[in-house]
Amino acid sequence: MELRVLNYFLAIAREENFTRAAEQLHITQPTLSRQIADLEQELGVKLFIRSNHNIILTEDGMILKRRAQEILSLADKTKRDFLQKDENLEGVISIGSGEFLSTKVLTDCIARFCKKHPLIHFEIYSGNAGNIRDYIERGLLDLGLMTEPIDIRKYEFITMPVEEQWGVLVREDSHLADRKFISPQDLIDIPLISSTNEFAESSVGKWFGEYSSRVNIIAKGNLLYNEAMLAKSNIGAVICIRLNCTYEGLRFIPFYPSLTTDTALAWKKDQFFSAATTSFIDFSKKYLKGISGDEL
Repeated sequence: MELRVLNYFLAIAREENFTRAAEQLHITQPTLSRQIADLEQELGVKLFIRSNHNIILTEDGMILKRRAQEILSLADKTKRDFLQKDENLEGVISIGSGEFLSTKVLTDCIARFCKKHPLIHFEIYSGNAGNIRDYIERGLLDLGLMTEPIDIRKYEFITMPVEEQWGVLVREDSHLADRKFISPQDLIDIPLISSTNEFAESSVGKWFGEYSSRVNIIAKGNLLYNEAMLAKSNIGAVICIRLNCTYEGLRFIPFYPSLTTDTALAWKKDQFFSAATTSFIDFSKKYLKGISGDEL
């Protein structure tokens, strides 16, 4: 299976038409059709359902589309990792990050590093801890900013010098809006929106304690903006961390007893990194250990 043929396959999947894909790829349609037929024979599956006007992917085709995108992305990243000179460090560093206060610390670190190495570029992927870890394991990300605890058997990491404070985001016309703090019993039987999948085992689930069985989670999300829009539409209150942003018509109220979590910049143990990524990891260790929460 050649990368070139996977690129042909993705072009057809994108255009939903062999003729348009062939024109885009600057090859003849018979050549393209023959390459795809060979690919189907190699894999032993049918990738497209053809009609007079367009084509659609089969179930096997959809699986290959996802895998082909990952393979080509990884191949491109590998190529870029070696595009560096001895005198002027260059390359691309891929970092995954959740939505945290500590993200600003990371971006400040990146900014300082870029001044020192202007030929290095960054790709930032937004996601939760689960898919960031998955992308690190697949080699699609170099590092990830995630909530602790971090699995020390798999990763090395640096704890970020800022705590994330938990609370709820409620509408300003909510009966909770005037509260200075929110306790577990205040949220019983109130519709809630959460980003936590394993709620009962999470730090938030444990914060609810004896009231956890009465928590009413009616929606989940992985980006606070989308969750905030659900709250603005009066669907429920959002369980979230405080961020340096505001949403019109909504108010953040911290938990009491206070609940905070730590985040860490992590990377895979015993992993071969490009010179650019290795240099950034070394720089980050010194930078993050040289600042304190008081400086943020």
